[in-house]
Amino acid sequence: MNAPDLSSLNPVTIAVFTALAVLSMVATTVTLYKIAQFMSLGVGRRKQAEDAVSNWLSGKSDSALREASSRKTTLLRVLQATFSGLQARPGDQAYAEELGRQTALIELAAMSRRMRILEAVVQAAPMLGLLGTVIGMIDAFSNLSQAQGAVDPALLAGGIWTALTTTAVGLVIALVFYFVAIWLEGRIDAERHSMETLMSAAIYGRVTGTSGRS
Repeated sequence: MNAPDLSSLNPVTIAVFTALAVLSMVATTVTLYKIAQFMSLGVGRRKQAEDAVSNWLSGKSDSALREASSRKTTLLRVLQATFSGLQARPGDQAYAEELGRQTALIELAAMSRRMRILEAVVQAAPMLGLLGTVIGMIDAFSNLSQAQGAVDPALLAGGIWTALTTTAVGLVIALVFYFVAIWLEGRIDAERHSMETLMSAAIYGRVTGTSGRS
């Protein structure tokens, strides 16, 4: 069956399709922004931070501070705060831990920015699609009830096809950006774990037999 003429759609259905297109564009923009932001923040780059912690624990504090002071990644910025606390108050580990924790919270807040937009798109797209389907079905059966004599099955099927298309589009948008959001959240969680591990290692030392390399 050929697709029906989209010019015959009622204004509400057109509005639903337009809203779905806007949601898709917004989610795509946020996704590209988050990828660029993560690259700029240095998310996932752990090697230099590991080297800084190793130098700190082996007594090479100057090298460790020099590496941390480059602030190229989220982990290095957290370590710089931790090292500064350890230097300022050598006997007060809680102070260093608090400085590192505060810096980590700032970094995590930056990484989490605009993630709620993706979550909103994932939730709103199927509901918008369902709304379009309900409105389309109402319109199709309204035309059926007003028809005189025999009803053209192709016309009715075309109306139902158009109505169901909005749900299909909404589900596709929701599924795509659901997995995108899961991937981004996974990277944030991995970075949070790395912050906690490296900060703890810098303050309390590493567990014997683990390198901590990723």
